[in-house]
Amino acid sequence: MKHKILALLSMAVLSGGAFSQNVHLNPQPQEIRSGQEKIALPASFRLVGAEDANPKAVARLQTLLGNKIQKQGLPVYIGEKNDKAMRKFKKMIPDKAEGYYLAVNGSGIVLAGSDERGTFYAVQTLKQLLTGGLPSDSLRNRLPETEIKDYPDIRFRGVVEGFYGTPWRHEDRMRQLRFYGENKLNTYIYGPKDDPYHSTPHWRLPYPDKEAGELKKLIETAHENEVDFVWAIHPGQDIQWNDADREKVIEKFERMYQLGARSFAVFFDDISGDGTDANRQAELLNYIDRKFVKEKKDVTPLIMCPTEYNRSWSNPKGNYLTTLGTQLHPDIQIMWTGDRVIADMTREGLNWINERIRRPAYIWWNFPVSDYVRDHLLMGAVYGNEKGIEKEMSGFVSNPMERAEASKIALYGVAAYAWNMETFDSQQSWEKGIAALLPDAADALLTFCKHNSDLGPNGHGYRRVESVEIQPFAERFAQAVSAGKETDIDDLIRLKAEFEKISESADILLASESNPTLIDEIKPWIYRFRLLGSMGNEALYLQEALKHRQREVFERKYAHLKSLQKLSYEIDQSYNQNPYQPGVKTGSKVLTPFIDTLFAAATRQFNHAYGTQLSVTTLYSPHKLTSDIRQLRNQPLQTKNNTVLISPLLEVLKWPAGKFVEIEFDRTYAAFELDIHFGKKELPSWGKCEVTADGKTWEEVEVSKGVKNKAVKAIRFYNAGDKEEQIHFRKFAVTLRK
Repeated sequence: MKHKILALLSMAVLSGGAFSQNVHLNPQPQEIRSGQEKIALPASFRLVGAEDANPKAVARLQTLLGNKIQKQGLPVYIGEKNDKAMRKFKKMIPDKAEGYYLAVNGSGIVLAGSDERGTFYAVQTLKQLLTGGLPSDSLRNRLPETEIKDYPDIRFRGVVEGFYGTPWRHEDRMRQLRFYGENKLNTYIYGPKDDPYHSTPHWRLPYPDKEAGELKKLIETAHENEVDFVWAIHPGQDIQWNDADREKVIEKFERMYQLGARSFAVFFDDISGDGTDANRQAELLNYIDRKFVKEKKDVTPLIMCPTEYNRSWSNPKGNYLTTLGTQLHPDIQIMWTGDRVIADMTREGLNWINERIRRPAYIWWNFPVSDYVRDHLLMGAVYGNEKGIEKEMSGFVSNPMERAEASKIALYGVAAYAWNMETFDSQQSWEKGIAALLPDAADALLTFCKHNSDLGPNGHGYRRVESVEIQPFAERFAQAVSAGKETDIDDLIRLKAEFEKISESADILLASESNPTLIDEIKPWIYRFRLLGSMGNEALYLQEALKHRQREVFERKYAHLKSLQKLSYEIDQSYNQNPYQPGVKTGSKVLTPFIDTLFAAATRQFNHAYGTQLSVTTLYSPHKLTSDIRQLRNQPLQTKNNTVLISPLLEVLKWPAGKFVEIEFDRTYAAFELDIHFGKKELPSWGKCEVTADGKTWEEVEVSKGVKNKAVKAIRFYNAGDKEEQIHFRKFAVTLRK
């Protein structure tokens, strides 16, 4: 037995062979070897070492093999490195936390963990081997001889539920925790911004019985899946730096400990005022670490999210980060989002922060979170983070979308990146994650995701690729149309095929049955995606009808396209009506602008040729935002009936003295009403408002509620004081009167 297993060391490394093509392991193991000989799996297995092994791993193995587990059969050795059953395999087990050794050959199967979690992960890998890496009720009958030595690159890997907006439902979180266990993610940080018992106003109070019961169940499920359930508290907005509030934090942690939590975090992000004091924060955290974490013995290292959690917000003169670095106990983890709020990780950026906090940063990666672009779905691949930087970080957690099931595509990639950075393949991970999420309609979902990955213009300036394959065809075709030149027939054929595929994919997704939760989450976007396909084809038909002088056909297609525009607009105005970025956007980076370009160009040419006056409008906002405030200059404008508003900010807005924000309207209006809310009931005394009726002469108006009977072509609001103001930019809306 030992001889046969050790002989596996000489087997060839998997690199594109038949087995590696048929089975995708997620995450990709650090070392995997496979021989040429196929092993016929028997009708029965017997477990060896199960009585000493991680009971959670044993339970998963029993579920996997089911009634094939008998007193006689192919031996399956399971346990941790110091168990009796593992003695002969001990040298093969990686000396790494959460590592494991897995072997399959004619003499048996070995599932040997460096610790209990490693054994659990060995079982998860075996499950993928036996099911082909996809959900399945049946097991493979044959496997090649296989040997795997595996361990994670990064200690803490997972998810922080830290977005603004509608928190995940209890059922969402339960599914997420099972997904984490399957993909070797070991951390779930519970910190939904809109949970009042996590943050202001009720962080001092215990959860009501119903919510406490749900949290207890979540914690139990996390433990069953070898996930650290990290309960986070967010006290900074109204904390009093006194003994009473210090003990309130400890009391709340103790209550969560009694519910089963063994991991904790304190968040000081997105706050202003006294709560931002680094010295006071460090004092509190060290107290928690000393009086709670260390005394409990079974609690994982404390995590904190600082107020200055990204490089662009750091104030070197204030020494906030260096204060944390020097004063915080070295065991306390410090979270970091990168060079900006929304950013990808680089070695240079990590070196910068690690030097200041004197420890590897615990990365809070703000992807695929969409709480600042809520009308978009971020269904694209995980990419942008450098490789080879695993030693520069202690943890890597993703902040997801409020749509939990749709977030799994990105989280599948996060699991692969954080486990084995060097072999991470963004495209392959993306496609495999899609297939795992919706196995009965993977191709249709892939088509949908290809055109629903970018964020659109946003205040953070963070963008993602979208419609990559079709983009060169669309650009070339649109350029020819705009220049009045002949279009390429091959481009036309390719574009028609893509738009037809979009329409077909939408119908296939709506009929899909393998993941109804996912379809329910993204259904409004599927509705509009289906219309996008139809609109694209009709826009191409407009060009063809114009080219062949088919006036009747053109007018019919024009009428249909205008109807599709109306239906698409109604979807945008009816679904996902949140107060921040309401509506539904799809294909917004390439395909929607392409359709608009074709429609406008064809209609203008038709009007010129036939003396008609068909409208070329496409129902998009004609208003313009300008600002010299970095956090506002890329914020999208929304138009709801006759009200124009700037999308609210989630983070604290730092408004420098003399800086402004301005909205220029499409024309001059007779009167207007300004409605602003900057986080306080009273109107800001430091702000001044000006309007212009002609775009040249500006006149100051009172900052007050009510209709102003002044003509307005543009409105400007600026900080007239002599110092920076820190505010919560909740609302800036202008209602226009004709």
